[in-house]
Amino acid sequence: MALRFLGTTSDDGDCPTLYEIDGTDEILVQGDRETDPQHLVQLRDVKPTETFVRVPRSLLTRYAPRTTAPELQPFASISHLFREFRHTAFRLETRHGYASDRQSPLWPKWLAGEDVANEPANAWRQNVRTQVEQGKRFERVRLTDEPLTQGQQFLLARAPSNIAAGEDIRYLPRSEACALRLPDCDFWLFDSKIVARFAFDGDDTTLGVYVTEDPAEVLSACQVRDAAWHHAAPPAEFAKRVASTV
Repeated sequence: MALRFLGTTSDDGDCPTLYEIDGTDEILVQGDRETDPQHLVQLRDVKPTETFVRVPRSLLTRYAPRTTAPELQPFASISHLFREFRHTAFRLETRHGYASDRQSPLWPKWLAGEDVANEPANAWRQNVRTQVEQGKRFERVRLTDEPLTQGQQFLLARAPSNIAAGEDIRYLPRSEACALRLPDCDFWLFDSKIVARFAFDGDDTTLGVYVTEDPAEVLSACQVRDAAWHHAAPPAEFAKRVASTV
């Protein structure tokens, strides 16, 4: 089962850290092993397989989930949120590619060298335009590899259509995201209070989303959004960076 990074109170990449074990209600705690014999002798009902670690109270206060783990649900179950959010819908995209892009009818056209930057209006972009006209914001930060993967190149080529509809899309190198201790999981964050975290299989196919209003999860997502947005580059600046490396 995959581990999902929840958060750390360490600034230098050292422990302590909390992880969620996907598909379970269990949390994995990383910290310094307890070795004080006076403490160990006071522990109760110790099994041979158990060990003990120390973590600061602030780690649990900030990042330990306060509700039960949400159940996986279809992505379609959150479609209403893209119309009903009041202020901001933020997306973090972390994967090297997405199966939905490779299955798009535009994929073979792009591979053949055709321009896919100006797509006709569809339901997604029409809704974006409608919400933006009401003063709302659609924001994305896309993590990128060096060099860009094929999937990332495809999304970069398609981005002008979404930007024209009103999305604000920015780009952050994965190396910088790792230095910032950002998680490697995709999510939508609505109005800084609802998180929809994606689940994928090994072929980059979306299995569904975990939706939660758990305060710790929402706080973590807000912190990730703020850090990613601050360091990410707007499209024009990013395009210059890419061009300079070609």
